[in-house]
Amino acid sequence: MNRFQLTPLAAALMFAAVTPTCAQQALVADAEPQKLDRVQIIGNQDSNDVRTDTTTIGKIATPLRDVPQSVTLINRAMLSAQGATSLSDALRGVPGITIAAAEGGQIGNNINLRGFTARTDIFIDGVRDRGQYYRDTFFIDTIEILKGPSSMLFGRGSTGGVINQVSKQASLKAGSEATVTVGTHDQYRATIDTAQPMSDTSAFRISAMGQNIQTTRDVMTNEDYGVAPTVRFGINTPTTVTVSGLFQHNHDMADYGISALDGKPAPVNYDNFYGLTDDRIIQDASVVGVKVEHRFSDKLTLRNQTQYNRTAIDARETNSARVGTFVPSAGGGGAFTILPTSATGYYTSLPIQSLYVLLQSKDKAIVDDSLFNQTDLIANFATGPVKHTLLTGFELGRDTYQNQSITRVDPTINGPAATTGLAIVSLANPAYDASSSRTVRNNGNLVTSNADTIAAYANDTIELTPQWKVIAGLRFDRYRAVLNNSIPSATLPSEVGQNVTKTSVRVGALWQPSEAQSYYLSYGTSFNPSLEQLTVTAGQQVLAPEKNKSYETGAKWDLLEQTLSVTAAAFRIEKDDARTQVSTGVYELDGNIRVDGAEFGITGRPSPSWQVFGGYTFLDAKIVQASALDGTQGKVPANTPRHSATLWTTYNVGHAWELGSGLTYLSSRYASNTNVVTAPAFVRWDGTIAYHRRHYDVRFNLLNITDKQYINALIPSDGGRSVPGVGRTALLTLTTRF
Repeated sequence: MNRFQLTPLAAALMFAAVTPTCAQQALVADAEPQKLDRVQIIGNQDSNDVRTDTTTIGKIATPLRDVPQSVTLINRAMLSAQGATSLSDALRGVPGITIAAAEGGQIGNNINLRGFTARTDIFIDGVRDRGQYYRDTFFIDTIEILKGPSSMLFGRGSTGGVINQVSKQASLKAGSEATVTVGTHDQYRATIDTAQPMSDTSAFRISAMGQNIQTTRDVMTNEDYGVAPTVRFGINTPTTVTVSGLFQHNHDMADYGISALDGKPAPVNYDNFYGLTDDRIIQDASVVGVKVEHRFSDKLTLRNQTQYNRTAIDARETNSARVGTFVPSAGGGGAFTILPTSATGYYTSLPIQSLYVLLQSKDKAIVDDSLFNQTDLIANFATGPVKHTLLTGFELGRDTYQNQSITRVDPTINGPAATTGLAIVSLANPAYDASSSRTVRNNGNLVTSNADTIAAYANDTIELTPQWKVIAGLRFDRYRAVLNNSIPSATLPSEVGQNVTKTSVRVGALWQPSEAQSYYLSYGTSFNPSLEQLTVTAGQQVLAPEKNKSYETGAKWDLLEQTLSVTAAAFRIEKDDARTQVSTGVYELDGNIRVDGAEFGITGRPSPSWQVFGGYTFLDAKIVQASALDGTQGKVPANTPRHSATLWTTYNVGHAWELGSGLTYLSSRYASNTNVVTAPAFVRWDGTIAYHRRHYDVRFNLLNITDKQYINALIPSDGGRSVPGVGRTALLTLTTRF
């Protein structure tokens, strides 16, 4: 009697065929850019060393096949192969993620994940890293992206998912690595990573970075350095103590991009810079952590982790605030008149040569502190034939935040709505000047706020049989925040407080008919307090949290004798009780935002010499309900492309040479929820050639090979501004190991 057997390859093909229907669209389901066992083959290294099969993003080291959600892992080999030196560079190759630029009171990495902001959903080693700074990759071993609402694991936020930076750890294996990179447009970067044992049970590791980087954007320059030390005691003993730090200094220039014209990014040279030459952002970020882990036995572990973060920012920034016409005056300055259709994307019949941009200051001084302590107890036990991996934990947190807004104005600029003007420059050919001697500087509103978090959680992975697993988790959060404004108004009270108590859940079921197959269903929730970011929320402070829920079904296969991983998923994320403005300065929880989507991913080795990482994400995002005043009902959420895809592949020629290339695609997307300004679709093509030896590597990266003009990031204010991506850039990197 013959029995029907569902092979991994057959299952993969079947699931890929039916998932698009589940997502309500006839496009491939994407298997999250997942476990990307990345693309680098070094000298004589075993080809299997690049595979990454486990993640720590759920607070326990877990095989990816046992996680009932989409997960993407970007390891050190992939970062090196693609020449990614910043967190934003690393994430641009993950479908479903888009980049937002600095906005309002926000500076630093602003990430959109599955259509929702993840600004405060960035973590270091599982602890929230909410500081507003531009993150580098020099200290990172792996970047983990967990997609979908996950407040059960991480507390407030996590509407679209979370991003966890796993830092390099000290071990008893000694070794050092140094890199020097030289690039076009005056790019210089050096890093060092050294690890040494101090005894049979202790070791230290230090990673450091320094760089002076200019880009294809005129005037833009970044001067950064950082160091990340780690010391571990008790290695290979029941009790391990890890003390780690990250200290980074940035002296950068903010890029607020270009204004819109005729509903699109203005047709100007994408190298143009719309700011002042003495703009700068000075950031000092410090992260200090202590983790104590004690193994009572192979089945019981207690872990306590404390982390302190501090970010201090002194920003003098300028952005292109308005487009209009300008009549200069004899004594300097002049009259600026905004185009009358500014709310609709600056539609005009005037030639671009006759248009000007009003520059406006975005200055601020920010101090952001947080202190978190997490205690976790991990127990492995059985109740009869049923096996359990139970995580229980308790979290305490304290956040403090201070944001002093500062305004610079040139009083000689006249005309309607020009009272905050700083300078006037040509839209087509902007002049590059420093701040005028006529500039008047005034302090604005000072926001001071703090928040306390108390949370308790439990998550049980239940193995009913070798083929069936159930995951169930529950978390209770109490979040209390207080915000003060030094210059109160009708919509900005002098003081406002918020107390939130919320329970978050996570449930999932896994069917694993073989070691090579895993199928899952999952449901999760999250919540967003109105004071989540501890910054100005005019008219929104007293509202209850927004609520989010996610449904996901997916599959994960290991093909070709488990050398090639294929993943697929279909999902829905819905934000209930979304904030919507019903009158000037008055908001209600009467909105609804929904994202239906599908993902497909592939990573691994089709052959011993060939590695591939690819992914596709489809997002059908819609603001289902909003007030008439908002005017966004039926619109697409900002910065949410319908289609995004990446393909990165490398091939080894002999034992030393590596050739690689990759494509990144984003379909068109809107700069704001009003859908006024559209950033066009683009395809970016990158390449790499590397020569590997035992003690050194030489790598050449060519970014944006075709010198494609494309929009990398979007800013929703002022109708929508667009930040161009990097032009053609060549990087030569020498890596030595000793």
